[in-house]
This record gives sequence, structure tokens and C-alpha cells, in this order.
Amino acid sequence: MRRSSSLIAAVAVAALALAPSLADARAGSGSSFGSRGGRTFSAPPTTNTAPSMAAPMERSMTPRSAPSPSFGAPAPASPAFGGRSAFGSGLLGGLLGVGLGSMLFGGGMFGGSGGLGFMGFIGLLLQAALLFFAIRWLVRRFMGGRQPAMAGGPSFARMQQPSGPVGGGVGGGARPAAAAVQIGRPDYEAFDRLLHEVQAAWSAQDMNALRRVATPEMVGYFGEQLSEQASRGLHNTVTHVKLEQGDLSEAWSEGGREYATVAMRFSSLDVTRDSAGRVVDGDVTLRSMATELWTFVRSRGGQWILSAIQQAR
Repeated sequence: MRRSSSLIAAVAVAALALAPSLADARAGSGSSFGSRGGRTFSAPPTTNTAPSMAAPMERSMTPRSAPSPSFGAPAPASPAFGGRSAFGSGLLGGLLGVGLGSMLFGGGMFGGSGGLGFMGFIGLLLQAALLFFAIRWLVRRFMGGRQPAMAGGPSFARMQQPSGPVGGGVGGGARPAAAAVQIGRPDYEAFDRLLHEVQAAWSAQDMNALRRVATPEMVGYFGEQLSEQASRGLHNTVTHVKLEQGDLSEAWSEGGREYATVAMRFSSLDVTRDSAGRVVDGDVTLRSMATELWTFVRSRGGQWILSAIQQAR
């Protein structure tokens, strides 16, 4: 009975270590998905706001015709509701490696002469899991880009044109030939407004509002993520959104449509509550910071709507 209880405890700790983090519960859940036309699997050019290459697209209805030279390899399959903690997966892998090493060198995985011992292995697992959660809490507390809710900053969106030719930039890779699209102040104001409207519709779990500001593909992904939250008894709200900085990565036209990919760094009060209204992630007084690349699409002469979200690495 004692050994069974220890095994159950170990499995529970491992499940917690591998569970998806709630830290990226905002619209998009910290993943990269959607469509950017013929450039879906090409990395958007870097910008001042997002100086590193964007994460590759994890989910898209756009077929991949060939491996993208921009990313070097096909994007790995992604769960429908966000990514798994790489550190947590590595933690469990390392612990299992200790047990296997003990078995290979004559000690047995959980016991035997010279082995780690079953209870010793469980103790090591528990200690490592506690260390993992402590480190994650410290990183998010002191390095997560949080700031007081009333912290100062720009009161308007600081959008900039790219310094180089539209559609170029470091890490962009080969891109289909397309006509450049001129982006002006009304377009930047529309991108800022859509950032707020998408997060507001997400927080209200209002699918009709999401349909007005995003493509059917994006609405489908958002619906999956909201259903996953509901099944876990959780509700995420992203309020007091403020665009701290933004600039244009690229803008082009193809097939009668116009696309614009914009890097945006924004702050917000990103809070997740359980079914009883208790805060289980985030802080109602501390703002969290996120940097993402949003791609917008419109028919010529139409209104911009959201067609893709990519994480800035």
C-alpha cells in the first residue's frame, strides 16, 4: 500500500510538471496559428519590436507545399490548446534517465543492490518537481516583464514603417513575388483597435464578436481554446490592454487580398479564474507583457480582420 501511494504521488507530480502552463492563457494561448497567404510558412521579417525570428506556424489550414527555407524544417505538430512546457518535459526525461542509468549499470530502476531505490527515486522526483515550480515562479515574478498596473508608458500606439523594403528583412527567406501594400495611420489605428477588440471578445467568450474581427479559421481555433478552458473549469480575461510599441514587419497583396503582419508589444491584466471565481494565474494588480506578430487580411477596399498570430521568440 505504501509503495502504491508513493507511485500515485509520483504520477501526480509528473502530470503537473507536464501540464500546459496557464501563463499564456490570453487569446491564442501563447501558440502560433492561422494563415498568411502564400507566406504562411515563411518567417516574417524582424522588426525593432520583435528583433528575433518569429516562431514557426504550428497550425494552419494553408497546405504546406514544401519545407520552408525560412525555418529549416517542418514545424512540429502542436496540441490544439497551446504548447507543453519544454522545461517540464525535459525534467521528467532527465529523471527517467537517472532510473534507466541505474538499471543499465546493474542497480535496477527502482531498487536492488547499488540502485537508486524506489523511495529514493520518488524523493528525487518530488524534490526536482518542487525545484521546477519554484524556479518557474521566480522567473515569472522577477523576469516576466510584469509592471505595476498604473505604470507610465506611451498613451498611443507607436507604429513604424519598416526600415528596409517591404517584404524584406533578416530571416525572411524566399517569399512569393507580390505587390507591396502601403500602410498608413488609419491602418495602424485599425490594428490597435483590433488588438483590443479581439482580447475583449475573448474575455467575454463572445464567439459572435470574434467572428466580426477574425477569419473563420482563427475563430475555430479560438473556439477550441475556450472549450478547453471551460472543460477545466477556467475562465481567462485580458483587460486594460495597452499597445506599448508596434511596427510593421511586411505588407503585400496576393489573390485579390491584402495582408499586413505587425509586431506588437502590449501589456494587460491577464488573469485566469476557476469556476468559483478564485484567481489561479495572473495578478489583478500587475500587468503582464507579451510580444506577438499579428497578421491582418482584407479584401481590397474592405476592413482588416485577424488571420494569424505568431509568437515572438
